[in-house]
Amino acid sequence: MREDQPRFQDVSARVDFPALDARILKFWKDHGIFEKSLEGRGDAPLYVFYEGPPTANGKPGSHHVVARIFKDLFPRYKTMCGYRVPRKAGWDTHGLPVELEVERRLGIDGKGQIEAYGVAEFNQLCKESVTAYLEEWERFTERIGFWVDMDDAYYTFTNDYIESVWWILRQIWDKDLLYQGHKVVPYCPRCGTAISSHEVAQGYKDVTEDSIYVRFPLTAESAERVSGAAAGGGDAGAVGAAGAAGAAGADGEPKRVSLAVWTTTPWTLISNVAAAVRADVTYALVESRGERFVLARDLVDKVLGKKAEVVREFPGAELLGLDYEAPFGFMTSDKRAHFVIGDDYVTTTDGTGIVHIAPAFGEADMRVGVENDLPVVNAVDTEGKFVAEVTPWAGVFVKDADPAITADLKARGLLLGVEPYAHSYPFCWRCDTALLYYAKATWYVRTTAIKDQLIKSNDDVIWHPEHIKTGRFGEWLAGNVDWALSRDRYWGTPLPIWRCEQGHTHCVGSIAELKEMAAGPVPEDLELHRPYVDDVVLTCPDCAGEMRRVPEVIDAWFDSGSMPFGQWHYPFENQELFRERFPADYICEAIDQTRGWFYSLLAVATLVEGRSSFKRVVCLGHILDADGQKMSKSKGNIVQPDDILDHQGADAFRWFMFASQQPWSPRRFSADMVDEVVRKFLLTLWNTYSFFTVYANIDRFDPAVEDVPVEQRPLLDRWLIGELNTLVQDATAGLEAYDATGTCRAIQQFVDDLSNWYVRRSRRRFWKSESDADKLAAYHTLYEALVTVTKLLAPFTPFVAEELYQNLVRSVDGPAAGAATSAAAAPAPESVHLSSWPVADEQLIDAGVSFDMA
Repeated sequence: MREDQPRFQDVSARVDFPALDARILKFWKDHGIFEKSLEGRGDAPLYVFYEGPPTANGKPGSHHVVARIFKDLFPRYKTMCGYRVPRKAGWDTHGLPVELEVERRLGIDGKGQIEAYGVAEFNQLCKESVTAYLEEWERFTERIGFWVDMDDAYYTFTNDYIESVWWILRQIWDKDLLYQGHKVVPYCPRCGTAISSHEVAQGYKDVTEDSIYVRFPLTAESAERVSGAAAGGGDAGAVGAAGAAGAAGADGEPKRVSLAVWTTTPWTLISNVAAAVRADVTYALVESRGERFVLARDLVDKVLGKKAEVVREFPGAELLGLDYEAPFGFMTSDKRAHFVIGDDYVTTTDGTGIVHIAPAFGEADMRVGVENDLPVVNAVDTEGKFVAEVTPWAGVFVKDADPAITADLKARGLLLGVEPYAHSYPFCWRCDTALLYYAKATWYVRTTAIKDQLIKSNDDVIWHPEHIKTGRFGEWLAGNVDWALSRDRYWGTPLPIWRCEQGHTHCVGSIAELKEMAAGPVPEDLELHRPYVDDVVLTCPDCAGEMRRVPEVIDAWFDSGSMPFGQWHYPFENQELFRERFPADYICEAIDQTRGWFYSLLAVATLVEGRSSFKRVVCLGHILDADGQKMSKSKGNIVQPDDILDHQGADAFRWFMFASQQPWSPRRFSADMVDEVVRKFLLTLWNTYSFFTVYANIDRFDPAVEDVPVEQRPLLDRWLIGELNTLVQDATAGLEAYDATGTCRAIQQFVDDLSNWYVRRSRRRFWKSESDADKLAAYHTLYEALVTVTKLLAPFTPFVAEELYQNLVRSVDGPAAGAATSAAAAPAPESVHLSSWPVADEQLIDAGVSFDMA
């Protein structure tokens, strides 16, 4: 034993983890530990991590903790395994959420008020907004121990980043995959812009609304064709006097014959132009309530009841071309309308088997409209309100008008019934407004043309959990539709397409090209945002006329999906660096990003490079409150991250998130649950560490001298060393498989065994002094276990691990000193995060001893 000063700092069993965090943060900063983890590793193998950029226009929440610690975990682990792991921070800065925040701040609502305020002034406020909470985000990021280079972060609003996005769009343009089409798109009337399909997928809600059954009365001639065939028994098109008489009522007047039509969107009836049936489905002419209806035979009982009398049955093909009276006459067209068409998309699973067609408000409706040369009648303006021609409801938001429309139909004898309908309906995931499917001109990326490539790119990706690959994400790719790229907004990457009066278009791929084609001088410091870029006029290469930029900006998801290129200003700079760091070995975000960032990353990279930009992805589940409810401000059940960090510390927060559930599972979360982590794990470890330092100092134990070979130690020690090496094996295998939770639980079980089995049964060995060899064996065994566990914990609980490492390995005086463990030994690394990951010694694992002890 040593006779000089104590080797270790005395450690009280009482520990203030937040104070410990502050001490370690200062040590890391003063000594540049993160920077040193990146330096001097030029020859080390590269492990590439991509940061999914958050938007810093709001305060970080507890759900951000989960994402950032899982992003931190594996880069820390890989660094300890000898890899070079650069970590570039990034900030998502464009898009509707930023605009909505500024609108709220200004007390304005909608595009008209933005333009009245001034686009330049509005966009300047947007730029300021996205950095309003940047300092708080940076403090939060450091506070939870997420090591990422924030001094060299990328911002999606910079000219360099936008120029890279322009270059990407030019590559897509040159492949004829960027086009403008007049299609029905999901449209937010409040934001005044189209929404891409992957954005729509994030905003569905379960709602119950009134669906209605409506009469579409057939014209007299069409009614005769249907009813006359029933009476006369002949061909539907050959109806004589007998047929007409057979269709008459008791008073000799012909009975009204109506198509029975069902809709969940009464407001679209004002734009109705046709009714669709399925030619090979059996329909029926049915007598009910003193009149006659036509609907699918299989739905008669459901719609009209069992008392309804089926007059005759016939294939849907007999209905084609029949005319009916328009439910509303506000909108007119020169084209033929209000007749029966056929299409295979009509089903008999619900409704009546007859679908009302309004091409302006449905993707399938638009398709059949084009195929049947139907007019596109749009009675709704860009704010989702009825136009002036719809006199009773002009200026009323369409869904607000549904009750009045239903009442009007009833008053005119056209309402057959009302039925509550529970279904999933899309809302704008940014502003929570009900979306409309709306016909408008939109710029698209033709992703359907590369669907097979997208699926192949996904085949090369490792997903955690695995079922996402072919399930949620794979099914999304299989049903891929063209990417609605353009947004009729202001704060975003301007779509770099210029058009002349002759209709010629050109996609600009760089700032240099913009200046070369400009009809006049372009400012050197031109900001590539609206309205400044809109002022640049180009000379048309086809007709030499003036070209002006189309007004749209692009989907902000395209910005974030371009980060592998944009973060390096590729290809204008850093070409070797880009190639070295493409694709990423690892990315991580919430599971809803399967249709957000994960998709945009995959799609953009496949469009440009023909492969995915990431090799492996870990999906994260949502955070719930203690009762399993989703956290929300309205419910008042949000747990602020600072409340946890200031009372229990970052490592308790981290360990709970790692150990409580698999990362992709929803997890309940509360301060009490984190307290349990402190009690059951961190304090157990700390008390064991405290026990060691107290007795090691009493006996002047020096781990560098007087070692006792493992094979000469008592059985209890050999058992613990075997379990320790098994733990190293399991932890290594777990992290290599990206199983953070399983690894945490293995470490937790070992710490419990260390404290409640090994230390409890070894206490007398530390107290008594008559057998120095036995006491030395106990000290060496406990010391080796604590140091190894410290290194295994470093990626998970970086603060506590550093504290233990500095005292156990580095020096008597703690982080400020840098003494080696002994005069003869090489200095230990300055930080646990600069040390090497433990390697198991299989020769020290005795399965028989482990079995017997168990």
